[in-house]
Amino acid sequence: MVQQRALMVTLVIGLFLCTFASFANSRLQAQVASASENVAPVYAFTFFRDNGQDGVFLALSDNGFDWKEIPTGKPILKPNVGGKLTRDPSVTVGGDGLYHMVWTTSWTGDGFGVAHSKDLLNWSEQEYVPINAGDDKARNTWAPEIFFDQATNQYLVFWATTRIGDFPATLENSEDGYNHRMYVTTTKDFAAWEPKKLFYDGGFNVIDAFLFKAEGRYGLIVKDETLKPMPEKNLKVVWSKGGALGPWEKASPPFTDNKRSWAEGPTVLKVGTKWLVYFDEYNTGRYAAVETEDFKSFKDVKISLPPGVRHGTMFSIDPETARKLRALK
Repeated sequence: MVQQRALMVTLVIGLFLCTFASFANSRLQAQVASASENVAPVYAFTFFRDNGQDGVFLALSDNGFDWKEIPTGKPILKPNVGGKLTRDPSVTVGGDGLYHMVWTTSWTGDGFGVAHSKDLLNWSEQEYVPINAGDDKARNTWAPEIFFDQATNQYLVFWATTRIGDFPATLENSEDGYNHRMYVTTTKDFAAWEPKKLFYDGGFNVIDAFLFKAEGRYGLIVKDETLKPMPEKNLKVVWSKGGALGPWEKASPPFTDNKRSWAEGPTVLKVGTKWLVYFDEYNTGRYAAVETEDFKSFKDVKISLPPGVRHGTMFSIDPETARKLRALK
């Protein structure tokens, strides 16, 4: 009887300790989760300078408006594939937790560059994807953008190409015969690439599309490249009727002022409950940004950027990656 009572007490104590440990562990997990939710985001901006011959540069920001170059004046990636340029660097965070980047390697090449990194500093061997190879009508492969679509677990890379003889209705409105439309390829592993197909044709000469997702909807910011009879050279919003590959609705009226400057190279960044659209005012040598909550009304905002910035991509990064980057000299 004494042994049975002792055993019963031991079981009760053991049960209590297990319950307490489970409760304590749950509290700890909740605290860690709460702390993670309360960690302020850090934003990164990959960009190029001049003609892109020196590589890709990086800046960080705690508020999405004021940016500091990290490390100052030193590229995080130098070009060694294709035409040996790194124009228009675009970065996405994949389902594997890695950073994946694509870029323009030349003005007249048949493909784009691609590399991968876990820390934005050390990059894999660069590869060249000749997506327009074999297409004798393709004149160029400009400003590739990469987007990881969680809904389909695949990466979209889309870019602007002029195909000689295509879309004759807008050829006379173009400059030097460059009459672009957006094309796309997809991949799940960066080894096998789907054949290119038309991605966006809004009935006008278009370059520099940026894909984003807001409130469950896929949107594109596109540049209307029309030059004649009056230049457009402005940015518009386009919404998908379905998934990340479209089909696409009619483009909105422009939200940039082409009387003030010509805009290109947009990137979209969510800061708090609002969205920022950054863009290169390339004919005046300035950079600008507007703020919006609904992509219908836009307000100019004040920004601070490193000198000589040309367009690229902005995105959120984890605090530990930011801490390591900021420790660089």
